[in-house]
Amino acid sequence: MQKKSFKYLALGDSYTIGESVTEKDRWPNQLAEKLSIPKPRIIATTGWRTDDLKGAMDAANLSNDYDLVSLSIGVNNQYQAKPTTQYEVEFEELLKRAIELAKGNSKNVFVVSIPDYGFTPFGKPKQETITPQIDQFNEINKRITEKYKISYFDITEISRKGLDDPTLVATDGLHPSGKMYTLWVDRISAGLKN
Repeated sequence: MQKKSFKYLALGDSYTIGESVTEKDRWPNQLAEKLSIPKPRIIATTGWRTDDLKGAMDAANLSNDYDLVSLSIGVNNQYQAKPTTQYEVEFEELLKRAIELAKGNSKNVFVVSIPDYGFTPFGKPKQETITPQIDQFNEINKRITEKYKISYFDITEISRKGLDDPTLVATDGLHPSGKMYTLWVDRISAGLKN
């Protein structure tokens, strides 16, 4: 994976763009450094749902020549109380598009589960509602990911350490810190190398 021409595309939301952490601490950038590949193109913005990401991908006029594509999306579908049925349809559309972008090869794609912000100072008061809903959304994205025989990385359990270890949460009290993203990257990189 050490080619200089290697192209990595990271698709997502606030977690992918690294809200409240420095650019080098964003998990896709940490992953690229760990794998010795060029920094990724990131298409992600805080607050995006599946439909927002789809619109942004359409507008970006992307070429289907990426060596690696990651997808992590859904927390804002949950947060904005959008139906799981809509998420199911749109997530599958995004995953199929990710495969196309990855030279049509599902082995070049991986999905990262939705973290549980119920285990942050921001989310703790509503944790009893948030956690089962995040589980429900993750059941959907995992099932669809496995249907396409794509690598799936469950980082949700790591995100649930946020209240036990405050250093794993960014200064905004909601998003992961660079330290937590490093734990995600350790798990993802180990899986990609296998």
